[in-house]
Amino acid sequence: MSVKPSIKTISIVGFGAFGQLVARHLSPHFDLVVCDPAINVKTLLPANTRIGEFAEAAGCDLVILAMPIDEMASAIKDLRPHLKPGTVILDVVSVKVKPIEIMRELLPPFVEIVGTHPLFGPQSTMDGLKGRKIAVCPVRGKRSALHIAAFLRHALGLTVYLTTPEDHDREAAMVQGITHLIAKALVRMEPLPKRLTTVSFEQLMGATDMVRDDAASVFLAIERDNPFSSDMRHRFFAITEELRRELEAY
Repeated sequence: MSVKPSIKTISIVGFGAFGQLVARHLSPHFDLVVCDPAINVKTLLPANTRIGEFAEAAGCDLVILAMPIDEMASAIKDLRPHLKPGTVILDVVSVKVKPIEIMRELLPPFVEIVGTHPLFGPQSTMDGLKGRKIAVCPVRGKRSALHIAAFLRHALGLTVYLTTPEDHDREAAMVQGITHLIAKALVRMEPLPKRLTTVSFEQLMGATDMVRDDAASVFLAIERDNPFSSDMRHRFFAITEELRRELEAY
């Protein structure tokens, strides 16, 4: 099954841990071009994958932006002169309102835009992608977003949720914002018990281990670049402070 009849080639701009994960799962289906100024020429590439410059990456039918928000504007500036009408630009950032605003502002009107957030990472996909979740936000070119959603669902086995950038970030402020906040706190409290542990504690540490090695930019995007995270944090801290006062009142 194809992402879209007109999509034959895909480029991945940004080849960190997540870009490499994307390449590994798309290479059986497409010819891929990966573009990252920091890429190591000795980096192992999947089959059907080659290293290219920005001009070659922009010439692909689908361009996947796989870099932190702070690097998006610069990457788009390098891609923009080489983009062709009808190209689909897709991002994989953990938040959606801000990166989509950047893409709307900086990308030419003749390209299509789809926002996505794969709700998984390298640590949580050791056993494959089947059943993992991904959010898809149609922005420009709804038909392309629907084709992509169908491919993700049928070819990769993902559970796809079509949503708006605002609805995504509103839910992510709790789902990711609080999870990563607690994980950061637990990591700073280490060393933690490893012997007399309960199942619930082990599950909590399992969740912490899934995100402990995330790049600092991921944590900042989740906590700083989601417009709903600040209110969620304040609510969380207010509740924990209320619990502290209740306990000390006994």
